[in-house]
Amino acid sequence: MRNWLLPEYIEDILPAEALRIEIMRRRIIDLLMVHGYQQVFPPLLEYEESLLTGSGRDMSLQMFKVIDQLSGRMMGLRADMTPQVARIDAHLLNCDGITRLCYANSVLHTVPASLTQTREPLQIGAELYGHAGMESDIEIQRLMLACLAMAGLNQVHLDLGHVAVFRGIINNANISLEMEAELFAVLQAKDISTLKEICSGLQQNIRSALLLLPELYGGKEVLKVAKKRLPVQKQIASALDQLEWISDELQPIVETIAFDLADLRGYHYHTGMVFAAYARDCSNAIALGGRYDEIGKAFGRSRPATGFSMDLRELSRLVEQAPYPKGISAPYDKKNKELDSIMARLRQQGHIVIMELPGQPEVTLNCDRRLVMRNGEWKVEQI
Repeated sequence: MRNWLLPEYIEDILPAEALRIEIMRRRIIDLLMVHGYQQVFPPLLEYEESLLTGSGRDMSLQMFKVIDQLSGRMMGLRADMTPQVARIDAHLLNCDGITRLCYANSVLHTVPASLTQTREPLQIGAELYGHAGMESDIEIQRLMLACLAMAGLNQVHLDLGHVAVFRGIINNANISLEMEAELFAVLQAKDISTLKEICSGLQQNIRSALLLLPELYGGKEVLKVAKKRLPVQKQIASALDQLEWISDELQPIVETIAFDLADLRGYHYHTGMVFAAYARDCSNAIALGGRYDEIGKAFGRSRPATGFSMDLRELSRLVEQAPYPKGISAPYDKKNKELDSIMARLRQQGHIVIMELPGQPEVTLNCDRRLVMRNGEWKVEQI
């Protein structure tokens, strides 16, 4: 086997795409920072149990695991940065009140999320800790849409869901953990026939409600049907009211909004609203998020939390691809201080300036202009 071949769903990022991703990363991080989100850099690997806390439980099969040669304990390569940021908030910062944090770095997955995605996403996101109200949910979702717009994606479809609807239905239904896991799986897959089999032994009102969930996808009429036909419970009613309020707030700044009451993505750690953003010509969600109020509990600090994340690689492939910018070539003259000063000034202005090394073929410079001496003055001319 050729030693330059990479594993499946692992790939290099070449200069043009790398530049596009880096510019996108800088702009999004700058946007997050001016909104008060402080950047953190969690380690690539840490002890397995820390990474499997909270949201990490859903990532167990996605995590590469290794033995620490120093302690003998199992370590994991992060598959998601949310548990790490929750640990930082709960244990290291330990601040009273609201904390806003952001991050941008690689995560690793044992298998890709889909056939078109990589096993090494470049995850960027933001999280808000310490506020349980809907105001923080709307802040996070508005910020997510602003980040997508900054990346060049202005026409976004938003799916909204709420895990409290499902939890409200199965509360006091004497459903085992095994059945709950089965219901979760078939609802995610919208496997109606299997759902009917699993629900066959449940009470009529619970069975009817669960079988209704996969049908509850669409516009605001979904909420009307849900309020009319789902069990009358405070938990469910509150969730539906929250979805309606958020929809009204976001409608002016998003292309389309739909509700999916069978969306249980992240069910094991999300405690409230969940959301997913989609763009045209892409079947995968381009951004995901939701509320996870108990994620810091294992770190000694259970705090309200909500946030979102997205993959910069996925985003970069959805925007118009531009060629790598051309530069200005300059002759090699290590003793010419004036030339050095001119090159430094051009670079400060944002120009790419490449010095021609002795014997270097001109074709390798990727330049469309050249610094030349004309009548005792250095000038930039087109090649």
